[in-house]
Amino acid sequence: MQLFFLMIEHIGLLVGIAFLLMRLTAFRKLIDHDLDKYTIIKLSLLFGVFGIIGTYTGISVRTGSDSFVWEPRFNPIGFDEAIANSRAVGVVIGGLLGGPWVGFGAGLIAGIHRIMLGGYTGVACSVSTVIGGLIGGFVYHKFGKRRMVSPSMALLTGAVVEALQMIIILLISRPFASALALVKVISLPMILTNSIGIAVFVSIIDSVIQKENRIEANQAQKVLHIADQMLSHLSQGLTEEAATAISKLLIRSIGASAVSITDHEKILSHVGEGSDHHLPGHTVMTEATKMVLRTGQMSMPQSLDEVNCTHKGCPLAVAIIVPLKHMDEVIGVLKFYYKDPKQIKPVDIEVAQGLGKLLSHQIEAAEAQHQVQLIREAEIKALQAQINPHFLFNSLNTIVSLVRTNPDLARKLLIQLGYFFRQNLNASFNQFVTLKQELDHTRAYLDIEQARFSESLSVNFAIDPQIENVLLPPLTLQPLVENGIRHGLKGLDKTGEILIQVTEQDGFAVITVQDNGVGIPPERIEQLLHRPIHSQRGTGIALYNVNQRLVYHFGEEASLHIESKLNQGTTIWFKVPIKQQIALNSEAGECFA
Repeated sequence: MQLFFLMIEHIGLLVGIAFLLMRLTAFRKLIDHDLDKYTIIKLSLLFGVFGIIGTYTGISVRTGSDSFVWEPRFNPIGFDEAIANSRAVGVVIGGLLGGPWVGFGAGLIAGIHRIMLGGYTGVACSVSTVIGGLIGGFVYHKFGKRRMVSPSMALLTGAVVEALQMIIILLISRPFASALALVKVISLPMILTNSIGIAVFVSIIDSVIQKENRIEANQAQKVLHIADQMLSHLSQGLTEEAATAISKLLIRSIGASAVSITDHEKILSHVGEGSDHHLPGHTVMTEATKMVLRTGQMSMPQSLDEVNCTHKGCPLAVAIIVPLKHMDEVIGVLKFYYKDPKQIKPVDIEVAQGLGKLLSHQIEAAEAQHQVQLIREAEIKALQAQINPHFLFNSLNTIVSLVRTNPDLARKLLIQLGYFFRQNLNASFNQFVTLKQELDHTRAYLDIEQARFSESLSVNFAIDPQIENVLLPPLTLQPLVENGIRHGLKGLDKTGEILIQVTEQDGFAVITVQDNGVGIPPERIEQLLHRPIHSQRGTGIALYNVNQRLVYHFGEEASLHIESKLNQGTTIWFKVPIKQQIALNSEAGECFA
C-alpha cells in the first residue's frame, strides 16, 4: 500500500501537467490537427518527454528491500534496482491521441531513455514502453479515429499495457528470482495507478474539448442569429441606414462599448460610447482604421495612442478592427471598441473576425442579388421596348409614308423592325450575346431612326471584324446609342452624328459610342454611373443599368467611361476581355443560334 500511495502522488503531478497543457492554445491545436508527418513528430516528441518525466518521477525499488524512496534520476540505476514508474502514462496517451505512429515514436523516445539508465529491468521496460505506445495507437485506430476514446476504454488500455509490462519483465529480466520478486511488489500498484492516471488524463482532455465545443456551438448559434438579422438590412447594400441597424444589433449581442462601420472614406454608423464625435457621414477619424483600410489586415490597437482618435477625451482606448471585403477589395471596416484591454477575451477576437467575414460575404450576396435585380429590370425594359407604342407607331408611320414613295426601303424597314423586336425578346433569355449580334440589333434600330430623321442623322461604323465574336451582356450597345440619339441629339440645330467604333487593345475589345450632341454637364456624369437620377431630361437608368451589368460580369475595368463637352458632344466607351469569348462560350446558351 505504501508504494500505491506514493505512486498516486506522482501520478497527480502528471495529471497537473495535463491540466496546464490543456490551457495552452498551441497544445489544443496540436492534438486537434490533421495527422501529417510534422504533427506526428511533434506529438511523438511531446509524449516521449512525458514518458521520460514519468521515469524520473518513479519510485526506487531495491531487491530484498521493503522500503520505497523517490530520488532524482541523474545517475544510472544500480543493477539490483528497479523503478516503479508512470512512464506508460505519457506514451499510451500519445498513442490514444495520435495513433500508432505517435505511440511508437513516443515509446521509442521514452524507451531509449530508460535503457540508458541501466538496471536489470532496463531492456524489458524499454520493450514494454514501445509496445504500450503501439497498443494505445491500436486502440485509437480501432475506437477513436480522431475522437477521444472514453475514459473507461482508456482505463482498460492502461491496465492491459501495465499487465503486459509485468509479463515482459518476467520473460526478459534476469535473474528471474529478482524479476519475480519485483513483479509481486509493483504489479498491482502500477496497474492501478497508471491505468487511473491514463483515464484521468483522457477525462481532462475530453472535458476541455467538450467545454470548448459547447462554447463554440453557443457562439455559432449567436453568430447565425446575428447573421439572419443582418441580412435583412443589406437589401440595398451597405448604406448608412443598414450600417446603423447592424451596429445596433451587434452592440446588443457582443457587449462592446461601441460598434462602428465605415466604408473606404467615411463613417457609416457609430453606436455606443464616443457617438458625440464619431459621427456618420464624417470622414474616417482614427489612424488605426486608416491602416486597416490600406493593408486589409485586422488590427487590435491597445491604447489611446494606437487608436489615435483626433478627438481629445475619447473614451475608446482599445479596439478590434476587422476589414470588410468585396471580391478581395477592402470596402470598409467593422470596429468593436472597448474602454479596457481586459474586456477583450480570446473568443471576442474570434467572433469579431467571424462577423467581419460574415458581413463581407453578406455584402457580396446582397450585391449579387442587386445584380440579379438589375438583370430583371433589363429584361423588363426589353419587354417594354417590344411594345413601346411611341417607337412602334413612329416606325409604322414612317414605313407607311414610304410604301408609295420608296417601297423597297419600306420593305427593308419592316424587316429591320421585326428583327429589332425579335432581338429584344431574345435578350430576355440569353445571358450573353456576341458583339456581332449586338451590332446587328443596333443597326436595325438605327436604320429605323435614320428613316425617320432622314438627313438630320448620320451614322458611321468602324468595326474590327476579327473581334465580332466577343461576348457581352445583351442590350449593352443599343441602349447607349439610343441614349445618344434621344438626349444627345435632341433639339440639335445641325446634322446629328453617331460613330460606333470597335477596336482591339491589349487583349480587350474597346467599344465606343460617340455623338456630336449637346453634351452632359460635368456634375451629372458622375451621378449617371452610380445611381438612377430623375430630371426633366430622363432618369439615367439605361446608363446605370448597362454599367452595373458590365461590372458584375467583367469587373471594374469593364465599367462605362463618359467624356463630354457641352455643345460639342459625348463619348461613351467600355471594354470587355476578348478571352471571354472562349471562357463564356458555354454560358452563352443559344446566343450563337
